[in-house]
Amino acid sequence: MIKIFKIISIVPLILLFNLQILLATEKIKIGLLVPLTGKDSVIGQSITKATRLAVNKINDKSIEIIPKDTNSDPDKTLTSALELEELGVKIVIGPVFQKNLRKLDKLTNIKFLSLTNKIHNNSKNVISTGINASSQLLAIKKFINQKEIKKTIFLTPNVDYKNEIRKGIKDSKIRIFKNYIYDSEPTKLTKQIEKITNYKRRKQNLIDEITRLEKSDEKNKERLIEKLKKRDTLGSVSFDSLIIADFEESLKSVTTSLLYTDILPKKKYFITLNQWFDESLLKETSSQPMYFPSVNKKNYEEFKKEYFEKFNHYPNQLSFLSFDLVGLVYYLVLQNNLEVNEKLFIKKNKFKGKIGIFEIKDNKIDHVLNFYKVENSEFKKIF
Repeated sequence: MIKIFKIISIVPLILLFNLQILLATEKIKIGLLVPLTGKDSVIGQSITKATRLAVNKINDKSIEIIPKDTNSDPDKTLTSALELEELGVKIVIGPVFQKNLRKLDKLTNIKFLSLTNKIHNNSKNVISTGINASSQLLAIKKFINQKEIKKTIFLTPNVDYKNEIRKGIKDSKIRIFKNYIYDSEPTKLTKQIEKITNYKRRKQNLIDEITRLEKSDEKNKERLIEKLKKRDTLGSVSFDSLIIADFEESLKSVTTSLLYTDILPKKKYFITLNQWFDESLLKETSSQPMYFPSVNKKNYEEFKKEYFEKFNHYPNQLSFLSFDLVGLVYYLVLQNNLEVNEKLFIKKNKFKGKIGIFEIKDNKIDHVLNFYKVENSEFKKIF
């Protein structure tokens, strides 16, 4: 029986036992398309090991994982996919990168569970299983509603995933006051943030008010002037929260620019996308609190520990996802009377793995994510 995966849909136990008996003679073939050679081979090897862990946990000899190399090359990916098709494989975990999906659209007998989180322009035989923008924005939307936040601006870097963000905003129906596209180059970024936050006007407001008080006859003007001189700006902005669609050093550049323009996380909500618990954020105390959606942290830490104990090195983040996908496929095949066909991902279904809840419907997978806050140099779960 499944030990690490909690089944959300109610399936009679007698049905599961009967299916287990049938599986003694049936094989569930799951292809694995990952880079086993080349510059990204470390990623592929980690994913392969994670699928082995999952199979061991499920403890059913009917599951057969068949790894094939992509070498992070579209042509090699196609060759390996054709080899899997010849072996009768109908469902494949992978490829890892969206670029390797380009030539797979003609393999209509195979469903590819790509590990990418990009869903824009994928062919019909591809389901993106990564934590996509829509899933993340749905979690952010829930937080915004809980906090009764009224005006949110969106800051999106001018990079290739900006179209994914646009689609995520549309799919999640999150209410955005305005979406700004910014340049990640530091000098240009600072000027853009100044404009977005109306910094020069607020700075001038402060200078004007100090000048006015100096010329006034107000009794407490010295105290008021001294208080104003401790400030950087004077005046409000038109938003109460920001969603920053960025990561790592680029994210820190944005928060630094916001702090420079006197937009502080104690007064405005700083929200970002899934950061996979990047520990460098814990050191950035000036930009705390910061909020983000993510996978279940406790389960993620348990998986990393178990993986390390088995293989003596830590896994990459995609390994955590591939670990769950083995259980997801196994569960869906059981639900579909051992048949691997189009119906697997059409019917509305839910599955709870280590990452969290997978929602499946109409050849699409979304994740129901948890939500965290970085504050006082620790990650705190909100929901």
